[in-house]
Amino acid sequence: MLVAQLLQTDYPTLQLSDKVAFALQLMEDYEVQDLPVVIGEAFSGCITKDDLLDADEEATIATLQDQFINSTVKRDEYFLAALKLLVENNTTLIAVANDSKEYLGVVTSSSLLEQLSIYVGAGEPGGVIVLEIDRRNYSFGEISRLVETNDAYITQLNSYTEASTGLAIVSLKVNKVEISDIIATFHRYEYVVRYYFGEEQYTNELKDNYNHLMAYLNI
Repeated sequence: MLVAQLLQTDYPTLQLSDKVAFALQLMEDYEVQDLPVVIGEAFSGCITKDDLLDADEEATIATLQDQFINSTVKRDEYFLAALKLLVENNTTLIAVANDSKEYLGVVTSSSLLEQLSIYVGAGEPGGVIVLEIDRRNYSFGEISRLVETNDAYITQLNSYTEASTGLAIVSLKVNKVEISDIIATFHRYEYVVRYYFGEEQYTNELKDNYNHLMAYLNI
């Protein structure tokens, strides 16, 4: 999804001439933690609530310009670019501007989080398996093949390199909730399964057998 599809154009803004007290009240009214500051049509920066709370309420926003956050994204960028800046700046919004720094609106943390949830398939049913692999041995083709041998397929895959170990950490989401056969296959091919979330048929069968035995003994 592009930034343009998450763009909010009706978000409240500040002027440099506005006082700190007014900005704080605006944040209270709209229940926000950050506000963009504009000069005419141009984006000047974003100011945070924490910075405002440390300032004199009678001071103007202009006196805080050295604390503005100037990061912006463009309408045609992928939404992950906005997410990256949001994390780097530790804010609840990222301003959207064009090449001329004309202010177009904002993308908020809530809309980005919602889109990220869709992106990683958080709402889709299925099991999750996390593998740790030496980067030299990482093969998406083999991982996919091993999953498919158990009549399943990968619906989502994400990976990153763990800084402390140098290992590739690969998170798989598969279209089956019962994943014991897939786990067993990975173990058979000497993959290290760091953890997993799903159901294990074998464990459930053992529990069922135990329950049947206890019921029989209670007769």
